[in-house]
Formats: sequence, C-alpha cells, structure tokens
Amino acid sequence: MTRVTATVITFNEAAHIRAALASLSFADELIVVDSESTDDTVAIAREFTERVYVRPWPGYVAQKNFAAEQASHDWIFSLDADERVSEPLAHQVRDALGRGEPSADRAGGSGAVAGYRIPRVTFHLGRWLRTTDWYPDYQLRLYDRRRARWAGRLVHESVQADGRVEHLGGEILHFAYRDIAHHWQAMDRYTTLAARQMFEDGRRATWWDLAAHPPAAFLRNYVLRGGFRDGVPGLVVSAMNARYVGLKFAKLWELCSASTSTRSEPGAADSSRRS
Repeated sequence: MTRVTATVITFNEAAHIRAALASLSFADELIVVDSESTDDTVAIAREFTERVYVRPWPGYVAQKNFAAEQASHDWIFSLDADERVSEPLAHQVRDALGRGEPSADRAGGSGAVAGYRIPRVTFHLGRWLRTTDWYPDYQLRLYDRRRARWAGRLVHESVQADGRVEHLGGEILHFAYRDIAHHWQAMDRYTTLAARQMFEDGRRATWWDLAAHPPAAFLRNYVLRGGFRDGVPGLVVSAMNARYVGLKFAKLWELCSASTSTRSEPGAADSSRRS
C-alpha cells in the first residue's frame, strides 16, 4: 500500500475546517498550514492532527508547496478548507494507491503515474450544480510530489505534473459560497487578480472583449453547458459567470487606461529618461 499525506491550507476557516478534515480520515497523515488565523481554525485543526504549522501568507502556490514539503510520504492529497472528500472518492484513492500503480517505475519513466484528476461539484443556491462551466471542473489533487508541484501566479494555481495523469470518478464536494452576496464578493476579488495577471502578461482589453465575451460566456454556460437544466440556480450561475468575464475585462481596460495616462503625463518621458 502506497501511503498518502493529506494537506490543507487555511485562514479563518473555523466554519469549514472540521468537516474538511473529517473527510480526510482515509489519509495516513494529515498536515494543516495556517496563515495566522484570528478565529478557532488552528485549535480545531489540532483536534485532528499535531502537524499544524502557522506561518505568514506567502501566496497560494508557495503555501501549498510548503505543505507538501512537510509530508512524510511522497503521495499528496491536497484539499481546500471549503471542500470535502466524498465517500466514493475516498475509496477510489485508497484503491488506486493500493494497486501499487503509482509507485511502479520509481525512476519516473513514462509508465509511472504522476497524479490523478478528480471532478469537483459545487453546492450553491440549494443544490449540487452539475452543469455550466462549474462541472466537472477537474482538479489534479492526488499527486506524487517527486514529479508534480503547484504552479501559477495570482489566480488559478494548479498542480503541474511531469508524467502520466489519470482520472478518478469520485467527486470533491465544494461549498464555495454562502449566498449570492458572498459569490459577488469573491468575484470582485478574483476578477481584480485576473485582470492584473492578464495585464502583466501583456494582454490589453478592446471594445470587442467588453461587448462580446460576456454574452458568449452566458450562452456557453446556460445553453452549451446545460445550465438551463438546473432551473433558476443554473440561470443565476450562468449570469454570474458572464458577469465575471465582463468585470475581468472591464478591470483590465481600467488598468490599460491608467497605464496609458501615466505614460502621457507631462514630464513622464523626461522622468523616465532621467531614471
């Protein structure tokens, strides 16, 4: 049996952390890395494991890689505090590791499995949403740290694997938002980060981005990805996803405009040459 360490990073997650850690009972080891929470997150985590680390927040990628580095085992299962491992998934993880397939070819040859992608389903507006861009939302969360690690920058961090990646069918259960207001707050935060990352990558917003991408996103979510099958919740999520796209490009346009204005200010060019 290949042993597995479960890792969770936290910050003020007292409302979620107990259920998240309880769902990881299948793991051989549990590690929690907290970013100096001011609620009871750390105390609750210590009910489940002595391996609780408290350190300043360095960003998602650095924190998750730090958690994996503390593990006693090479196979890592990474879970967010607002997620749960479903019972079918827990059994599938143990079965996959029990078959010995991941540890075969330890030198890292092409036949070695470096990780597993897992579908994630979100509970929102009173139901599990298995439509729109939110599903199946595959996440690479079970991986061999010798051949995979977290990568990314401001948003959308993910595990990058150097080797074969397979799929499991059991789901990660995601409790992302309390209500529409919480959903809106999260969108505002993440669209700011997404716009900044696009700007740093050299992307610029045009009128076409602002006019065409939001309605296209709505049609993709509501029609092509079946949001209509989830009734009003599917309609709301499709509209919110379109709004996310619109906000992202609007904030990118704002960054571009501010940058252009700064460069065109009197004396800006002279100041640049002097520096």
